[in-house]
Amino acid sequence: MSLFLKPFLFLYDSTLSLLLILFNGWSLEDAASSHERLEADNNATESQWKQIQYLWRKTRSIVLLPIFKGLVIMCLVLSIIVFFESFYMNIVILFGKLLRRKPEKLYKWEAMQEDVEAGSENYPMVLVQIPMYNEKRYIDIPVFQISIAAVCSLLWPASRLVIQVVDDSTDPVVREGVDIEIAKWQSQGINIRCERRDNRNGYKAGAMKEALTHNYVKQCDFVAVFDADFQPDPDYLARTIPFLVHNPDVALVQARWIFVNANKCLMTRMQEMSLNYHFKVEQESGFTRHAFFGFNGTAGVWRISAMDAAEGWKSRTTVEDMDLAVRVGLHGWKFVYLNDLTVRNELPSKFKAYRFQQHRWSCGPANLFRKMTMEIIYNKRVSIWKKFYVIYSFFFVRKVAVHFLTFFFYCIIVPTSVFFPEIHIPLWSTIYVPSMISIFHTMATPRSFYLVIIWILFENVMAMHRTKGTWIGLLEGGRVNEWVVTEKLGDALKNKLLSKVVQKKSYYERVNSKEVMVGIYILGCALYGVINGHTWLHFYLFLQATAFFVSGFGYIGT
Repeated sequence: MSLFLKPFLFLYDSTLSLLLILFNGWSLEDAASSHERLEADNNATESQWKQIQYLWRKTRSIVLLPIFKGLVIMCLVLSIIVFFESFYMNIVILFGKLLRRKPEKLYKWEAMQEDVEAGSENYPMVLVQIPMYNEKRYIDIPVFQISIAAVCSLLWPASRLVIQVVDDSTDPVVREGVDIEIAKWQSQGINIRCERRDNRNGYKAGAMKEALTHNYVKQCDFVAVFDADFQPDPDYLARTIPFLVHNPDVALVQARWIFVNANKCLMTRMQEMSLNYHFKVEQESGFTRHAFFGFNGTAGVWRISAMDAAEGWKSRTTVEDMDLAVRVGLHGWKFVYLNDLTVRNELPSKFKAYRFQQHRWSCGPANLFRKMTMEIIYNKRVSIWKKFYVIYSFFFVRKVAVHFLTFFFYCIIVPTSVFFPEIHIPLWSTIYVPSMISIFHTMATPRSFYLVIIWILFENVMAMHRTKGTWIGLLEGGRVNEWVVTEKLGDALKNKLLSKVVQKKSYYERVNSKEVMVGIYILGCALYGVINGHTWLHFYLFLQATAFFVSGFGYIGT
């Protein structure tokens, strides 16, 4: 029996015997007899305890240790896969810059000019779509007003431009505000109109698909898409349309996002680091190597005939933009990515809004991967290398493996390893590989390099939600088609209207239970590691637990 239990059992026996003598009139002989019976029971308990200890040791050695070792090996393999994918993409970018592989050199590009006789008739007809849903009605300048103004200021012949506000708003105040804004620009001679539905079937994809069915759209060759909080520069069309006009095999031209509120809080700084890596490395390497990348849903221009050939927008997942890009890419079309062309937009600065966004951005791709894998395999229009790239690199590594590795390895396996000292996790997997991957990421945002430690801890927290979303997408769980519009604060943070925008929540409303529970587990592992003499691991575990608690108790974002 455990030495820890024996003093308590002795105290229990003595106290029970004394009480029986005092209150029941037992003799010393009766008490002695009772004590002998208790000793026999204690011996039986000790025997059972030893049996339990034996069964636990056997279970641990025969079942738990092999399972944990297998999970560690799986994570080590994923670490190697993710590292080489990141290393490969950065090498592609490096060689592209050394060889000066600018899009204007890879594809024909000539500025559009008016014809002496035909005037602006040689310009193609361009449709610009602004999809929106209940956008901002709590600040003086609504987001839709800023977006519509930016699009109406595009430098393109007015007779060759059609602006289409695709408004799915259900709020009558927002609808009225949109109508007023559109009427204002119509009075200035801008060809702008609003298209609304009586339902929200298919969400954004359903609205965009229906908006393209109107007769006036048939005269348009290309369609540019800008979400409600995106603000293109006036020369956007002048820089993108020539790629489509002079290269008949190009279907999409995508610009890079930049963020007007990146400095609002630490959470937006972390988002900027992650998204800069996506645009400057993942998107550009896909363009450089395969002329393919995922459409970002906005700040891009499509060839309408290419969209029609691939059956247009579909609402089968919550990433209708990626779905469209993959289908168009499988038809053999090429995509052009312009890293030097940027479009301003806003990052979510509320943690709850960011969580919903990340759920959609992880669940949707995983679900699309499930739905399209066989379609990609049996496709005969593209090369086997492009199919391998889409399945392995674009989907498996970036949309599935990286989320599992980040959360499962660094937040579950590494903390749990303190209970299995027999299994050695190599330092290259816990220090060198993640350090290199982190450096690759932060190189895309040099000004934030000093935040790399905080970024790692924050990304590990968000990986929990991304992993959950990925599982739901792969298994088609209950929230697989959940669509929550990402809430943003607009310019309210710059003025005194912040108190009207951000309502003060009660303490319990701010608590995120999942983050708190994971934080408690990691903290328990850290304390166990300290007690049992682990030399370095508990430092990381304490930091990671703190990150989960900060997020869990709502002290993040605005």
